[in-house]
Amino acid sequence: MEQAVINKVRASVYQQCGSRVMIQLDRGRNKVDIQEGVIQNAYPSVFTVLVDDDREDNPPQLLSFTYTDIITKDIRMKLC
Repeated sequence: MEQAVINKVRASVYQQCGSRVMIQLDRGRNKVDIQEGVIQNAYPSVFTVLVDDDREDNPPQLLSFTYTDIITKDIRMKLC
């Protein structure tokens, strides 16, 4: 994987910090999980997304992803 591609994805995610996004997670074996959250921080190797479910019984979750997850399409992100 080229470092230039990773740097481009990293810069794009960094610009979107604080934005609301919809994340489609590929869980394998045709299992897909769709969640909405806010991009909290972008670090050199990972970025974090705070997912707050509307239901009261689910507390907010802080999920972390690598930039290669986007490149390999393990996750897909779309701005809301």
